[in-house]
Amino acid sequence: QVQLVESGGGLVQAGGSLRLSCAANGNIFSIHTMGWYRQAPGKQRELVATQNNEGRTNYADSVKGRFTISRDNAKNTVYLQMTSLEPEDRGVYYCKLRNGPDWAGRDYWGQGTQVTVSS
Repeated sequence: QVQLVESGGGLVQAGGSLRLSCAANGNIFSIHTMGWYRQAPGKQRELVATQNNEGRTNYADSVKGRFTISRDNAKNTVYLQMTSLEPEDRGVYYCKLRNGPDWAGRDYWGQGTQVTVSS
């Protein structure tokens, strides 16, 4: 079974920075996408950023220019460097793996890590 473990969440003041990590263990296919989603209180889960095995990235408009997704392919680990954090960035951040191509992959989710941004 594939498992994802997130870390790095915490409390930060507006304007601050935080770095999230997600390590994937198990049978990770060569073609896959890893990324981050978040769910703020009272809101639906939304995409934050993803990166596939080729390095192609996708960002939510709300985080472009502030967040950077990266990876260590050898360790199947994805990172999210968050800067200039805003109160609107608060929520539970979930790591997701799509194990396979976008059109046929199987999704796996981490347990989530809490990000709190104070005013």
